Order: sequence, then C-alpha cells, then structure tokens
Amino acid sequence: MAERAPEDTVAVAIEDRIACVRFNRPEKRNCMSPDLNRRMLEVLVDLEFRDDVGVVVLGGEGTAWSAGMDLKEYFRENEEKGLWATRRAQREAYSWWERLRWYEKPTIAMVNGWCFGGAYGPLFACDLAVAAEDAQFGLSEINWGILPGGGASKVIAELTGFRNAMYHAMMGENVDGRKAAEWGLVNEAVPADRLEARVREIAGVLLGKNPHALRATKWAVRRVREMTYDNAEDYLIRAQEAANSFDAEGRKEATRQFIDDKTFKPGLGAYDLNKTRD
Repeated sequence: MAERAPEDTVAVAIEDRIACVRFNRPEKRNCMSPDLNRRMLEVLVDLEFRDDVGVVVLGGEGTAWSAGMDLKEYFRENEEKGLWATRRAQREAYSWWERLRWYEKPTIAMVNGWCFGGAYGPLFACDLAVAAEDAQFGLSEINWGILPGGGASKVIAELTGFRNAMYHAMMGENVDGRKAAEWGLVNEAVPADRLEARVREIAGVLLGKNPHALRATKWAVRRVREMTYDNAEDYLIRAQEAANSFDAEGRKEATRQFIDDKTFKPGLGAYDLNKTRD
C-alpha cells in the first residue's frame, strides 16, 4: 500500500461551526507518524481563529481513534538517525498536544475505537471526551518492556486516580469505553452508533455559550489543578477581572436579560448571544 501524502494524514470537515478533525491513517489504526504530527499542528493553527469554527472535535477514521505512536516511523527510524531525530520527533508531537491543551476554542475527543499509549496525550489535551462503549483503551507499553512515557503515565494518574492508574499501567490490560467513563478517562460512553450524534449535541451546547467565557473557563480549570487553594483563589480573581475587562458587554447583556428582561435563568442554560440591547 502506497504511503499517504503528508497533507492527507489528517482529514478536516467543517459544518455548522463544528470542525471535525480526524486522524486519517486508518490502514495503520491512525498511529501518529512524524508527518501526521506536523500536519496536525498546521491544521490546528489554521482553525484556531477562524470565524466559521466554534468547536473542534478530534476523531479517527476507520476502526480506531489512534493506536498511539507509529513504532516504525516515529521510534525505529528516528532512533537509527540519532538523538537529534528522536528529539525533533518528540517536539513535533508534543507541540500540537500542547497547542490543543491551551486552544482558544473548546475541544472534544470523539473516541470511536482503539486509543493506546501515546494517544493519551491528545486525549488529555481535549477539554471533553466521549467514547463509544466498545472503544478500547490501553497502556500496552509494559507488555513490550518499556514504561508509558510521553505523558501517558501522568494522564492516567491524573484522570483515573492512583489505584486505577497503577493497575492499568502495570497489567497492560485494555478497558472498554464503559470502564473508561467509570474511571474518568472520558466524560461518558455511548453506543457506537450514537457517538457522533452525542458529540454534536455537546458541541451545539458549547456553541451557545459566550466564547470568551468558555476560553477563560477551560484555561482556569487547567491552571488551578496544580495550585494551592489560596493561589488558585487569587489567580481566579485576577482571571475574572481580566475576562470582564475583555468582554464586559457580554456580562452586562447576561445581567440585563436576567434582571430586566427576566428571560434568562443561568441554572437552566446560557443567555441569548443573539439578543442585543435595544
């Protein structure tokens, strides 16, 4: 089978302000090659400030989300070239995961199949994650004699807790989407034939929120996780002040709809972004 052109390793479709970005190496179970990693960064940079994109969904073509790093192209071939090549490949992979963690717009991982090893990096980078019930999650590194690197050990410990992380990493056993949801590795699991519809439903809700508030909120939650309470409290006060100064009109409009118009109940949904002051 001929190798895909670098630009074809990632597929992009935009509909109703939802950009669906898919790993596109189904013949390799969407494992991440240097070409794919470089292309993914280009795609994310292109989409980040487009007016026709409000939410980014990360999916996978075929039967896998991503089987992790490409053992031949990412590991073996770069190791044969020397440390410089390995370091460059790492930087190309980690750079788009980092961009995704601090993305300007909300992101959703749509895990339709295999999610292994290095794929835990972009899984964690997405703000929300929904999996098919029969999706398979695994840290199989222990089975071939290495530790789960590239952030994978951090991700599993961060999202699932100490005991689950130890079992998952030391045993090398897979868990399905249901168990992944139970552990907190994803937000929820749904039947495979409902996966895309559920993700689009969540994306639709996010599109109805104030985009500036969404950005500030997702960054705040990521930042405070490693802060003491006092540091987090101080940071959040300053972050709120900055958000208000940047988008004061949005906050004023929501307050007006609540107090004056009595058309908005914050416990039941977002204020109407399309309604403007008379």
